[in-house]
Amino acid sequence: MTIPAANLVSDERIIPRDVLFGNPERASPMLSPDGNYIAFLAPSIEDEVLNVWVYGTDEDIEKARMITTDKSRGIRQAFWAQDSKTMMYMQDFEGDENFHLWSVDTTQVDAAAKDLTPGENVKASNILTNKRFPDEVLVGTNANNPALFDMYRINLKTGETVLDTKNPGDVLGWGAEDFSFEIREALSKNQEDSSEIVRVRDDSKSEWRTLKIFPYGEEGNLVDFCADDGKTCYMTSSVGRDTTALLKVDLKTGETLEEIFSNEKCDVGSVFLDEDTKEIRSIAYNYARTERLFFDKDLEKDYKILEDASPDGAEISISSMTDDENLWVVSYTRSEGPTEFVLYDRKTKTTKFLFHSQPALLEYKMVPMEDVIIPARDGLDLVAYLTRASSEGPSPLILLVHGGPWARDRWGFNGSAQWFANRGYSTLQVNYRGSTGYGKSFLHKGDKEWGVGDMQHDLTDSVKWAIDQGIADPDNTCIYGGSYGGYACLAGLTFTPDTYKCGVDIVGPSNIKTLLDSIPAYWGPLRNDMLLKIGDVDADAEFNEKISPLFHVDKISKPLLIGQGANDPRVKQAEADQIAFSMHKKGIPVEYVLYPDEGHGFARPDNRIDFNARAEMFLAKHLGGRSEEFVKPKGSTATFPLLEKEK
Repeated sequence: MTIPAANLVSDERIIPRDVLFGNPERASPMLSPDGNYIAFLAPSIEDEVLNVWVYGTDEDIEKARMITTDKSRGIRQAFWAQDSKTMMYMQDFEGDENFHLWSVDTTQVDAAAKDLTPGENVKASNILTNKRFPDEVLVGTNANNPALFDMYRINLKTGETVLDTKNPGDVLGWGAEDFSFEIREALSKNQEDSSEIVRVRDDSKSEWRTLKIFPYGEEGNLVDFCADDGKTCYMTSSVGRDTTALLKVDLKTGETLEEIFSNEKCDVGSVFLDEDTKEIRSIAYNYARTERLFFDKDLEKDYKILEDASPDGAEISISSMTDDENLWVVSYTRSEGPTEFVLYDRKTKTTKFLFHSQPALLEYKMVPMEDVIIPARDGLDLVAYLTRASSEGPSPLILLVHGGPWARDRWGFNGSAQWFANRGYSTLQVNYRGSTGYGKSFLHKGDKEWGVGDMQHDLTDSVKWAIDQGIADPDNTCIYGGSYGGYACLAGLTFTPDTYKCGVDIVGPSNIKTLLDSIPAYWGPLRNDMLLKIGDVDADAEFNEKISPLFHVDKISKPLLIGQGANDPRVKQAEADQIAFSMHKKGIPVEYVLYPDEGHGFARPDNRIDFNARAEMFLAKHLGGRSEEFVKPKGSTATFPLLEKEK
């Protein structure tokens, strides 16, 4: 089904895939703590690989110089050290997710980057910096035990690394108290009942004590210590209510002293604190769109100034700020255009344009994303996001399923949704039960409901809703997703084959037991928790077969496209291999593309564009939309295991 050009909501021209999915021109601007420099990510001139660039705050951005030299996957996570001269960044090897922490001296031309967390198969995480200790960084690594992260203190001046806090065996994450920069908080997991324990201590030499225990099914954590000499802290907690509330808690007894904020529809989001007084300045929360409650009236006035200067309908967030808070980098996020970044001078109350992340998008007409509420068959409200392709009548539909599944979709610019709309497909993104942010009841309604249960029913019901609303063509619907979304695609084609005309699975598991048997060692402490949420596929082989699409391949009748990274540490290549080869052997239509230098998704632009080009041809063939001519990107590493076996 092809939508008449006059009814297209998107641009009448084909928006090129490299505009939608190539590297941003610039991204992630970051102010140095002293305000003298701005760093950002941008492609290298020679290789077009994302690297870190730096320029003076008072200089023209065209004078920026590249300070890193990545030539493969590109740098996607970077941040300033508190000394305002060291840039730190994270990098793995070809998608294996064993990220190392690197540093580079921004004041030296052609300075060599230093690996601060060396070692084969070492993963760095839980990185903490502190303005009161500008030459130090705390970082967790699993160098001593692949399953556990100890915290190390690194001196950026001398390079000295010392073990700061050793993991006793059950800690998932660590937190520091700001004024001492000591590890004073530990979040641990009880392997017997999957309860979470928040432990605290008075200083680095004191014994740990339990502050709060959150039984399985409850949500909560320590937000920060208050500035009152160890008397109180801020915590979130769902105990005694459905959504999380922000509380002030006695650090000695664990007693709740004050309930500060809660929302009956969604959990507490980010909490903005004054770094010195620890007073609450604002609280964000998000049911369908981001909202804020301001406690600091001056901050509220600043947001009002920024709102008045923003593009219509944009969401505002502070991306970066100086230690004295006089300069902010502010992002304006819209659903129908690239993110815009501005520099806000809090003294003069003025903004200065920095850049758009993808300015080439401004040449094309984009489609606004609508937030909608979809009733599931049992009456549960599902927050979803709709990007229409047609101004009149139904169109083919892509049900774009988010991964996790313990995550959520949000409003904002989505390159895939815009791509689909431009090709003639409406896009529906649904926060099905099991998604996070909507309270413990909504989250745990997804327990043991994978594949043939209510999580999948929510997706089926959402397609029916779109059909009933006249949005979707009932004969032309595709289920498309990555990670858990890829699993949902396989489950949809397997368990509700009449609902979809085709499916696209990216790094999705096909057998839940083999998925859990091959997870990284550092996920081991979470395995029992996953079994409670998914179902006990270890002890119940029948249940595993019931929810795993691999055992029901004979039920698949609609075409499937699979994309997989060979180095994926979460969903191993075997998950794609086993269902692709099984379908192929039975003569069921399947295409399988494998990228040997990718992991859990496609980070390299040439591979991302390559797979999307193949998906575009697949969708045009089965749903009838528009497509751009296929030209294989020069750096694509695509391989085709099914074809290679036939040789």
